[in-house]
Amino acid sequence: MREIYSLLMLLLQPLLRAKLRKRGQQEPGYLERMEERWGDYKQLDGAGQPHSHVWNESSLAYRPTLWIHAVSLGETRAAAVLLRELRQGLPGMRLLLTHGTATGRAEGKALLQDGDRQVWLPWDTPQAVDRFLRRFMPEMGILIETEVWPNLVAACKDRRIPLLLVNARLSEKSLRQAHRLSWLARPAYRSLTAVYAQTHADAGRLTELGARVADVFGNLKFDAKPAPQLLQLGQLWRKAWQESLTQPKGVIVFASSREGEEAIFLKLLADMPPVQRQSVQWLIVPRHPQRFNEVADMVLAAGLSLLRRSRWDQPMEGVPPGKTGPASVSAEVWLGDSLGEMAAYFALADLALLGGSFLPLGGQNLIEAAACGCPVIMGPHTFNFAEAAQNSAQAGAAFVVTDLAEGVSTAMDMLQKQELLNQCRYAATAFLKQHQGATRKTVAAIVARAR
Repeated sequence: MREIYSLLMLLLQPLLRAKLRKRGQQEPGYLERMEERWGDYKQLDGAGQPHSHVWNESSLAYRPTLWIHAVSLGETRAAAVLLRELRQGLPGMRLLLTHGTATGRAEGKALLQDGDRQVWLPWDTPQAVDRFLRRFMPEMGILIETEVWPNLVAACKDRRIPLLLVNARLSEKSLRQAHRLSWLARPAYRSLTAVYAQTHADAGRLTELGARVADVFGNLKFDAKPAPQLLQLGQLWRKAWQESLTQPKGVIVFASSREGEEAIFLKLLADMPPVQRQSVQWLIVPRHPQRFNEVADMVLAAGLSLLRRSRWDQPMEGVPPGKTGPASVSAEVWLGDSLGEMAAYFALADLALLGGSFLPLGGQNLIEAAACGCPVIMGPHTFNFAEAAQNSAQAGAAFVVTDLAEGVSTAMDMLQKQELLNQCRYAATAFLKQHQGATRKTVAAIVARAR
């Protein structure tokens, strides 16, 4: 049956090329080294050859090359948390870091050290996977969260390359989809060497597909710390903006908004009396950067004034050129059209509406908001992060509403209750600390298998 899947993947390759070129028009990162997607890594020649292993001269201990696949931005940030401790546990380690999205690849560049490599994970055809594994020959592979590709897993098993799925999660929706393709999904999950799940519920669903769940460690993202310079940047933005106002008002950020949600949100704003709408500063940060221009057009089409982050040009003391503030231009809606600044947006805001949770999209990661001390209001659709969402609500760090209209109303009401906001910020910090520790456990398990 995998042969049928492989044939389908081969037939779809022209469509993939066309999709990458189209996506690259808005995100040029997708055009970088496109041939790597088909297992062609000739462009690396002359840049130094990857090694399958190195020796640590001080201890004469054998250390394997580690391959980590972090498909997108969130997984790459989880990989960053892991790598800080892995490099200590495996001194002399050489890293092979792979991605599937341009945002993940851009974020991953900062994680590389001398001797490391960063490439695209190839399209899941037997030919491309074979070229990838023959070129790099990793001693061990680590997949972060969800990326289980049938041909890739099978090829690693055939070559006796241990392949671990860490920080693993599987929603009920994904489980149902996997059952529909059980002839393909079950052999893939069954062929993983070991799985370390985020939650016991995830572990149960993964076991149902045949995965060997070795343990439940929690979520690596609870151990991630926002960059201090980003928190400072957001606080500087806020201070300069507040000083420009005649009357203080709060900031509500619609964080990681998704297609379909912005239209509902902007209609809610447009339908408000101007005095009510303008009593709050609204900030939208779309989840996908290729939609920045689309969302900007939607704001203007709704009859609302707009200021894009990319055009904030008010000089501010202590902020480097190009990272200035919004104080110079008054606008009803700010658009966060930048990458890698979510922590700054959370530091700027009083509270956040959680994108992806107001339509049946599964929600986005709310842990980063908690790490920045920003309370969250979320809709009913959080199946991708079900346990984190439930626990944060029980801790008082987040609130669940039925739809976006109730979310906006609740957020505006909360801005008038400073004591409640302070309690929520404290609860967010406590919630974060309570669930930390997954990194230490995961690193210990990886190091034990590497040795």
